Amino acid sequence: MADPIKVLLVDDHQVVRRGLRTFLEVQDDIEVVGEAADGAGGVALAEELRPDVVLMDIKMPGMDGVEALRRLRELDNAARVLIVTSFTEQRTVVPALRAGAAGYVYKDVDPDALAGAIRSVHAGHILLQPEVATALLSQEETGGGQGRGGTLTDREREVLGLIADGRSNREIARALILSEKTVKTHVSNILMKLDLADRTQAALWAVRHGVTG
Repeated sequence: MADPIKVLLVDDHQVVRRGLRTFLEVQDDIEVVGEAADGAGGVALAEELRPDVVLMDIKMPGMDGVEALRRLRELDNAARVLIVTSFTEQRTVVPALRAGAAGYVYKDVDPDALAGAIRSVHAGHILLQPEVATALLSQEETGGGQGRGGTLTDREREVLGLIADGRSNREIARALILSEKTVKTHVSNILMKLDLADRTQAALWAVRHGVTG
């Protein structure tokens, strides 16, 4: 049996954290390894505990979720961050996604859907609603990788197209008959060549430039 997915809860409401923990603890493949009440505490625990997935609120006192995401990126923390929010406005969710979140769900999400979302982002998928993806694209600068697609090899364009399809590294490796290590190298090269920060930005770049799997 595979090791359980280690999850860190970051939310300033104790009732929310308790509810999330109560549900997640009955999942055989998910383990809650810690809780934090604000972004600063979440960053510190993410560095200490090295969770696989962080469930992060956006609006918190002190360091909010967006700033915590930026800090985790600066620290090169490998945790995948899933935003759990009660705010539905794109202007609230979009900055978190641009800061590196792998996706988002609402706090009234169906429990089974939440577990599925955790498994999905842990597997390397990006969870974007169509309207939010559109908003992200509309905010993209005219720089940041524009015109650099010609520097990609044919194989890198194949990998990029599959990233845009929401495939994980494992799925890309299986589709292209490559090792996961080779796929990771291709992904790193794609991000470097296009001057992009993460897979979310790579997927958006691919959509804008018509690169498909």
